Amino acid sequence: MSSITLRSLARRVVPTLLVAQVVLLPLQPASAAGHPAQPCRSAAACGSVVVAPVSQAAPDDGPCTSPEPVVCLIRSETPQEREVARDQRMRYHGLLEDMERTECAMRAEGRSEEDIARTLVQMRNDAKDIVRAGMTPEQVAELEARNEKKYGNPLGPTADQLYLKYGSWEKVADAATRSSEAVDRELGLEFRHCSCEVLQAA
Repeated sequence: MSSITLRSLARRVVPTLLVAQVVLLPLQPASAAGHPAQPCRSAAACGSVVVAPVSQAAPDDGPCTSPEPVVCLIRSETPQEREVARDQRMRYHGLLEDMERTECAMRAEGRSEEDIARTLVQMRNDAKDIVRAGMTPEQVAELEARNEKKYGNPLGPTADQLYLKYGSWEKVADAATRSSEAVDRELGLEFRHCSCEVLQAA
């Protein structure tokens, strides 16, 4: 594939994949504390945190050393396009933070694990729909066709499909609020979970 074709593909696909990942990541080991979000050192250290500048390297058209396809596409972008991709990623992180705030409120109300998981999955799918408002009709159609083929749902997997995959509602809830570390790192970002105290005080 020529470098021009690859860059053209990246411009179409990267924004879509950054903010509308349709396959939830493998679960990380659960903390000893159970389900509450991991505490942060301060409010400023929570949520979407910039940890490095966006790479100013020229688009990389050679073989990609990352197993993550989205990372490979980011590397084929120009520095200006990576800046746009980071802004979109930070917007997505803000939506994940809203989901964590909702989870904290539901736990405080004593809601069931199933209720919490179903709500978070719905919020994640709704968040994808919100972000797609900034995409071209062609990008939206491409993404929805992919999801429809894989999940039978244009917005992605349902809560029941994820329960069959992970085996518990707690794991579904954990997966729903997770961000790809590889993609975040490529854009100089980290998504850091906040304690319920920090989220509720914000």
